[in-house]
Amino acid sequence: MRPPKSLLLFLAGLLFVSASAAPAAPRADQIKRPTSQPYRGDLSIFEDAQRDQKLQIQRVLDLLGIKAGSAVADIGAGSGWFTVRSARRVGASGRVYAVDINRAYLKHIQQRAKKESLPMIQTVLGKADDPRLDPQSVDAVLLLKTYHEVAQPVALLHKVRTAMRPGARLGIIDRKGKGDDHGLDAAVVTQEAKRAGFKLTSQHDFVKGDDVDYFLIFQAGRTTP
Repeated sequence: MRPPKSLLLFLAGLLFVSASAAPAAPRADQIKRPTSQPYRGDLSIFEDAQRDQKLQIQRVLDLLGIKAGSAVADIGAGSGWFTVRSARRVGASGRVYAVDINRAYLKHIQQRAKKESLPMIQTVLGKADDPRLDPQSVDAVLLLKTYHEVAQPVALLHKVRTAMRPGARLGIIDRKGKGDDHGLDAAVVTQEAKRAGFKLTSQHDFVKGDDVDYFLIFQAGRTTP
């Protein structure tokens, strides 16, 4: 004998409520630590005349293997400070993807690229956990003073790894800190990058010479459980 239709509807409703109330399973790439709020202020702060010298940016470009014809991603591009320097290095045969979650910053970079005659620059509206780059599309990636603002960096780096070509390099420049003070210790960054399938290949402290800033270089390695 079949149960009445009303009973079946009642039981189905209970199952729906039970499934809706169940907590979502935690993501394997989720982290729980403090982060800093993304900067949304005046972009002129990134255009300090001494910044090239302090960060030794040409040396950074060299260590990331950026050359004529390279495809580069500048994640957290801000004012486009690193974007335009990469563009001058890669030349007409290269490509630089300026990735940011702030539409106003991307518009600023578009105007800057036009003014400075750098058509190889392409802006990309990314997401907090996804740079929205095509698979195997870049030879080098840099997060310049941005990593401490990323709420879920392991998820982001998984997507970055997918976008990188074989042999590509990932650079992270940041400063010592606790995450919510516009910095994050290099050991934490290295461990999180390892979770995303990267291995640290070199570490440098020349970017300011004050033992506060650091420059880490990673390449894709074996993903750890």
